[in-house]
Amino acid sequence: MAFNIIVCAKQVPDTNVIKINPKTGTLIRDGVPSILNHDDDNALEEALKIKDKYDDVHVTVISMGPPQAADLLFECIAKGADEGILISDRAVGGSDTWATSNTLEAGIRKWVKENGPYDIVFTGRQAIDGDTAQVGPQLAEKLGLPQVSYVEEFELGEDRKTITVKRQLEDGYELIELQTPCLLTTIKELNTPRYMSVNGIYADKDIKVWNAKDIEVDLTKVGLEASPTNVFRSFTPAPKPPGMKVEGDTENEQAKNLLINLKGKHII
Repeated sequence: MAFNIIVCAKQVPDTNVIKINPKTGTLIRDGVPSILNHDDDNALEEALKIKDKYDDVHVTVISMGPPQAADLLFECIAKGADEGILISDRAVGGSDTWATSNTLEAGIRKWVKENGPYDIVFTGRQAIDGDTAQVGPQLAEKLGLPQVSYVEEFELGEDRKTITVKRQLEDGYELIELQTPCLLTTIKELNTPRYMSVNGIYADKDIKVWNAKDIEVDLTKVGLEASPTNVFRSFTPAPKPPGMKVEGDTENEQAKNLLINLKGKHII
């Protein structure tokens, strides 16, 4: 039986060139190139590293998005994934994290019906267009899987049933051992994603497109109307004011002038 890995990935706007409409406070997506979400790229890379080590590993990438998100799946397969599945339907458009995880859960359950059980589900920590870090944990809960988020180191045991991970924390880390099947969310420190290969670019691409009916998802739990959260406004933070250079011929004089300026601003 194959060792099956599912990677959930998202196509996102390139935030290096994105702009915000000053009147509506919404993202201007027209003309903005779309890319593979950074953390999802790390998730894919870790799956491909396992595939490099074992001959019987099968990597499936599942994404939810508009038809053009198929480009993301072409890229993932060109890097080494075995197949890509795009869940695309107006019924799931506008979903928040809760509704998105409902859609992905239904898609994964359909995949299981057709292919059998999976061993690991990888997702990125968060998407750069939302930065919520909620979809992965929500998906794990709905699939009934043990989960570890913020994974920065990964080791698969020789039995391929035991996994040891290092989980990043704000003030340190945790070493956690868990059993498969499980879900892990990855961060950039985990690995360095590979480039697409020439053979992968020109190879035949196994991409399936499923709609809401195909995955038998409850339509009352997906889409904009079913989403309990909505984005009120997006905005660009105001630029910080320029710094102030404290003058003085000596350190004592500089310190004195600094205190005078701070008192003048009622800071001290």
